[in-house]
Amino acid sequence: MSIAEEYRPLILVAEDDESNFKLIKAIIGRKCDIIWAKNGEEMVNNYRENKDHVAAMLMDIKMPIMNGLDATKIIREEGCTLPIIMQTAYAFSSDRENAMKCGASEVLVKPITLATLRGGLSRFLPQLVW
Repeated sequence: MSIAEEYRPLILVAEDDESNFKLIKAIIGRKCDIIWAKNGEEMVNNYRENKDHVAAMLMDIKMPIMNGLDATKIIREEGCTLPIIMQTAYAFSSDRENAMKCGASEVLVKPITLATLRGGLSRFLPQLVW
């Protein structure tokens, strides 16, 4: 790949808090294309509209209208095998277990840092160079 053809994965981000979304965008926006959903229902719709182009998803667990666990279940039931990295403000092991049961590929605890977010994405998208 030449510099002109730099790998720019499309990442779907579900995050109801605008300041958290801005942080995520600041961390990955230079190297990734991002579509923002403010709740799980929007995330499911964004996935359906973009499923042929999406590389990975970042999914907040606690959101209005539809939470990230339910959205992940629906996306997985539709045959999606893409990485879904869930984010939670709660570090309880039960939250992690529930997320993994719903189909999460990884669970990150907030506050999300540059190193954890980039590291999580790099694990699933090794061709992504920061």
